[in-house]
Amino acid sequence: MGKIKVCIVGVGRIASLNVLGYKDHPDAEIYAVCSRSSEKGREAAENWGAKKVYTNYDEMLKDPEIDMIELLVPHNLHCEMTVKACKAGKHVSVQKPMAMNLEEADLMIKAAKDAEVVLKIYENFIFYPPYVKAKQLIDEGAIGEPITMRYKMNAGKQTLGWDVDLETWKWRMEEDVCGGGPLVFDDGYHKFSIAKYLMGDVEKVTAWIDRTDVIPGVFYEDAPAMVMWKYKNAKKYGFMDITYSEDLFIDTDYYSCDERVEVTGSKGILWVTRCTGKMLQIPSLLVYRDGGLTTYEGMRDDWADSFIDSTRHFIDVLKNGGEPKLTGEEGREVLRFALAAIKSSKEKREVYLDELK
Repeated sequence: MGKIKVCIVGVGRIASLNVLGYKDHPDAEIYAVCSRSSEKGREAAENWGAKKVYTNYDEMLKDPEIDMIELLVPHNLHCEMTVKACKAGKHVSVQKPMAMNLEEADLMIKAAKDAEVVLKIYENFIFYPPYVKAKQLIDEGAIGEPITMRYKMNAGKQTLGWDVDLETWKWRMEEDVCGGGPLVFDDGYHKFSIAKYLMGDVEKVTAWIDRTDVIPGVFYEDAPAMVMWKYKNAKKYGFMDITYSEDLFIDTDYYSCDERVEVTGSKGILWVTRCTGKMLQIPSLLVYRDGGLTTYEGMRDDWADSFIDSTRHFIDVLKNGGEPKLTGEEGREVLRFALAAIKSSKEKREVYLDELK
């Protein structure tokens, strides 16, 4: 395979980060842009150096020059558009959450296998350098045997970061388009991925998910929410606190959200203090063990770094072989984790992931 020619499908706010990994890459190029708006498509193509602009997805798939599709569209479109791309012989990177339900996920996985193309569920948090280093330290025994993890996710309205237009938010508030709430199901997919990435497969979930109206009767946040889980075959547990603070100022360059994680082991404790936001002005990774605190200074810890590394990883897979992170099967497991949390809250009981087939 020569230089991988990519079509970016969807030119919304997040696309500005998804394209960074292709910039000046020796093995890939943004060859085309596909958008329902010809004006937005042309503007994006000019900014990213794309040669072609499409407004019709099916017509774009007929282009033999295109090797790979980067799908940046609402969740209810993921399954149909992924299946079509696979049948057209295109490799696919599709945004998280991969699908609205497990049935759709299975169709996507099967389509990729049948067409012998590579399907990647685009999850950037597991490529965020402090999380990658944290995973390495945990696996090396830096805190002994991991026992529990706590994840704090705080959203707010006030920020110096992105000015996100109403249309971008609107579809995330519509369950039949998004598949669930904007914090627990949509953004929460990142956090469920990290919980799995750092400590392993999950057995069961208990959740309480409330609602805060942003514009009463129109837009809402699925918070405050508390999600607890037990890992498989071990006395290991996790907990996630999701809070929406309407008047909280979030120090961030991006979405108005800040994340912090703590993993406690038998010999020490590890903290990752930032990701999307940067409220805590301390090193992004710290480890306490044997009475001393080790700080990891000078790490690449801009949220954009996770997008760059995730994209470059997939390019490497397409060029040199191997499995992407996340594969369709791995993405399905994270989806099952998120769906179990929602089911638990609705049915007011703990839910085993194996219930969701």
